[in-house]
Amino acid sequence: MQVFRNARRDDLDQIYGISLATGNGGQDASHLYRDGRLIGHIYSAPYVVLNPQTTLVAEDEIGIAGYIVGTYDTAAFETRLERDWWPALRDQYADPAGDPSGWMADERRSFAIHHPRTTWAEIVTAYPAHIHMNLMPRLQGQGVGSRLLEQWISEARQAGVRGIHLGVNADNQSGLRFWSSRGFERLIPPLIPASEASVWLGRTL
Repeated sequence: MQVFRNARRDDLDQIYGISLATGNGGQDASHLYRDGRLIGHIYSAPYVVLNPQTTLVAEDEIGIAGYIVGTYDTAAFETRLERDWWPALRDQYADPAGDPSGWMADERRSFAIHHPRTTWAEIVTAYPAHIHMNLMPRLQGQGVGSRLLEQWISEARQAGVRGIHLGVNADNQSGLRFWSSRGFERLIPPLIPASEASVWLGRTL
């Protein structure tokens, strides 16, 4: 049986582990990284530290096996990341140099820490909130993801949120099927650049 609750700082090690275990298009990414915390530094940990009230974890008898993290106000959160999150990480990780085509996964994530991408204004205007969700295999196929999502959406609606967006690796076909079945629609130009490689999805609440 799973219990859903807000994330706490003492959950961080488990959340970092889930981020790594699902960080390769939904599959294990541990073989790709020398530093296994880099994915979590970008996609999960800052929400737990800076915005725990808009996080949910799924905890079973073994421990935390899934989470949904996000923010109701993407633009404000990105401003806070720049002030309160990225500076310490920039001291820890060097800004990579040289030809990006030769970078390993660690260098690509380090570059993202030094040069975080700001969400396009067109998306933020239409879908101001955003989320990241990941589940360990032991929770998949049991409806846990749907329940986490609907609880997060219910709380977002109560807070007056009118739309949410998320990005999905184009190779993550199971993820794309999941989000499409939950009412998320693929965003296309002019909301995103025609050259964008990731798949961006939005849902009006």
